[in-house]
Amino acid sequence: MTAAARRLTPLTLVSGGHASLREAAIARGLPPQQSTAVILEGLADGNSILADLAEHAVPPAALQLLRIAPGCLCCSGNLVLRVTLNRLLRHPPAHLFISLADATHIEQLRSWLAASPYDAWLALEPDLTVTA
Repeated sequence: MTAAARRLTPLTLVSGGHASLREAAIARGLPPQQSTAVILEGLADGNSILADLAEHAVPPAALQLLRIAPGCLCCSGNLVLRVTLNRLLRHPPAHLFISLADATHIEQLRSWLAASPYDAWLALEPDLTVTA
């Protein structure tokens, strides 16, 4: 499929608040009846609403959760995020969320995601900021 014929995957960056609040905000924003992937920065705390939704998703691949160890996704986690995105975009979801534990470098991350090669795959949506 050529880049011109490819449908861009909407991407929403989610930041602010505690991890459970970000996950709840993502759960409320999940597009119905569409495959969705969520990249979560940080380790699971055992009370993941998204894990529960993914476990009971119909079809089972409708919600895909991927976790990246804590660390700035712009700096120390950059390589891990690139590898995760490259694998995910082989079979792109209808929508993608990336949950950030720290939004300090969110503008740098947005710039990086808007540049090649991701500009041919992703359509950056407005950020979702969660307040505690």
